[in-house]
Order: sequence, then C-alpha cells, then structure tokens
Amino acid sequence: MSLAPTLSVVIPTRDRPGQLGECLAAVARLDYPRSRLEIVVVDDGGSSALEPVVDRYCDTHDISLVRQRHAGPAAARNAGAVHADGFLLAFIDDDVLVDPDWATAIARKALTHPGAVIGGRTINSLPENPYASASEEIIALAYRHYNSDPRAPRFFAARNLALPAPDFAAIGGFDPGFRTSEDREFCDRWRESGRELVYAPTAVARHANPLTLKSFWRQHVSYGRGAFAYHRVRSRRGQGLTGFEGSFYGLVARDAAESLRRRDLRHVGLLGLWQLANVAGFSAAALGGLLPSRDP
Repeated sequence: MSLAPTLSVVIPTRDRPGQLGECLAAVARLDYPRSRLEIVVVDDGGSSALEPVVDRYCDTHDISLVRQRHAGPAAARNAGAVHADGFLLAFIDDDVLVDPDWATAIARKALTHPGAVIGGRTINSLPENPYASASEEIIALAYRHYNSDPRAPRFFAARNLALPAPDFAAIGGFDPGFRTSEDREFCDRWRESGRELVYAPTAVARHANPLTLKSFWRQHVSYGRGAFAYHRVRSRRGQGLTGFEGSFYGLVARDAAESLRRRDLRHVGLLGLWQLANVAGFSAAALGGLLPSRDP
C-alpha cells in the first residue's frame, strides 16, 4: 500500500502477560510498513511486570507502555489514544491475535471510507472450549442483528475496531464510566453524531478467551450491568429506551433450535445461562442504580 496511513494499535491489558505476549507477537508479524505502525500497550492498574513482554519489540517496533490506575478498558483505551500519534487508532484486546494482513485490510477500508469507524471480523480460536464458543456465538448473533443492513451497520465490538483519531477525540472517546458495553454506547453515540460505521470482513482477528463456567457467568452478568448503563445513558441523552428487540431474540431462538437439531444440549443450556446472567446483571444495576463497577 503506497499511501498507508499511520496506524496506532492500542491494547488495554491487566495482569495477563502471557496473553499480551501472544497478542504482541501477532501484531509484530503484521504485513504493514513499520515506519507507519505504532503499538501502545496500556497497563490498567495490573500488578504483573509488563516490561519484559513489551521490551522484546523495542528494537524492531515503535512500541510504548502506558500505565494508569485501574479504571477499566474504556478508560485504558482513552489513555492509549491520548498517547498515540497515528492518524488511525486501532483497538484490540490482549486476548486477540490479528492476522498478518489485518492492518492492511483496516487501512484500505479507511481510505475508501474516510471518517468512518471500521469494524473487523473476529473468530473464536478456541472451538474446543464450549464457553468461549457460546460467548463468540452470542457476539455473532449481535452482529447479525445490529448489522443486518450492510449499508448501515450499528455495532462493532471494541476488540477489533479502528477509526480516525481526530474523530475519536471530537466525540469524546469511550465513556470511562463503563466497564463493559462501552463499545455499544460508543457506536450509538458515533451514529448519533452523523458518522458512518463500515464492516471490514477481511480484517480478521482470532479471539482466544479460555472461559470457564464461572467466568462465562461473570462475563454475562457484567454485560447485563453494561446493558443497564447503556439504556440509562441513552435516556439521559433524551433518546429513550431501545425497547424489546424481537428480531434479535428470533435469531437466538433459531440458533437454539439448530443446536437442538444437532443435539448440542450444552450450547442450548449456555444460551439459557447467558440470558439468566444478563437479567441478573441488569436487575442488580437497576436496583442499585450503579454503572458496572467490576471487571468480569
């Protein structure tokens, strides 16, 4: 790419040096001009020493480590964006492994859609883990629902998201009051500002989140809290509640029915557990009147 935009890859992390190391190794293999690539790792108040992980790339890449008191991934991404120098900001999570041509796919889409949020495609890299598979399928169902019109997508997850730095600053970045669902609120606010979202299916990242039954439950309770925070923020902006989205639950029902046909009762059970966890988290936040306060 002859006119590759400068690209800053921002990676929030907390006490997962092993996963961060794998993530950075994948970023280091990107087929992208190194003179146009910057890596910003943000330590969100962790206790692990990250210098040995980051320093492996100091001689070959423009990489920096930023620290903040524990405030959650939204605040960490904002801190990374402030530190970054690239025209494009690309946000990934520390348990994501980007494909070698991921940055090129992001940049090409950004050049043809200037000023847009670019959302890449994320694939579960732990198919043998039923909890990771179910969680990834839930995100896939959300993408199918919110992005059913390919000309006007409405939501991309922050673990594979890129956008121009000036526009990110102009709308105030992520809301640091969120510990989960900050990407949902951000995309909603982005669209309300009149800006565009564009899907880049060739910008592939592989998600390696080794969930257990306990962490699956905690994750989706936290997402339920985030859903309450999202609706409350929309209400405060005068947008009101989004209401019951029957088409989304129709997708969920069809997915469950297909799993039953395959006799995959465990997946059906995890879909039910997801809904219970979401209701529990939403209800707890509603009763307490609190934003999400703890990481999953």
